[in-house]
Amino acid sequence: MLRSILIGLVAGQRGLTPLAVVAGAAVNGRLPKDAPGGALLAHPAVAAAAVSLAAAEMAGDKMPTAPNRTVVAGLLARSLTAAFAGAALAPKPERKLAAAVAVATAIASSHLGLALRLRAMKRWGQTATGAVEDALVLGSGLAIANLRR
Repeated sequence: MLRSILIGLVAGQRGLTPLAVVAGAAVNGRLPKDAPGGALLAHPAVAAAAVSLAAAEMAGDKMPTAPNRTVVAGLLARSLTAAFAGAALAPKPERKLAAAVAVATAIASSHLGLALRLRAMKRWGQTATGAVEDALVLGSGLAIANLRR
């Protein structure tokens, strides 16, 4: 369940990163054998697409026109990827609860992350703060998805 909570934190900052890191874990055989979508995510083309989408999101985040992560569409996307990744990282009996906890964590994390990012942007700007956030999100996402159960 811990991995599901932590992946919710990641989803709160970048909506597509959980999908990409879980796909990477699937490719490397680090998901539970019966993880939902595990076989699909392990396919090289699907994993590459997930990574490409996450990279595009990270690039778009630096644009002045990037919407806040707490807009309805952003929260919906984060909720969906958090639920999916949270369930995929959890043992079968815990998947429904893990998905729900990951969503709750993602929503709370989105609001907290936005507040922190806006504060940091006043001092260091959008691009620099986004790059630091990307590094933290990607690094922690990879670590979470690849933790041994």
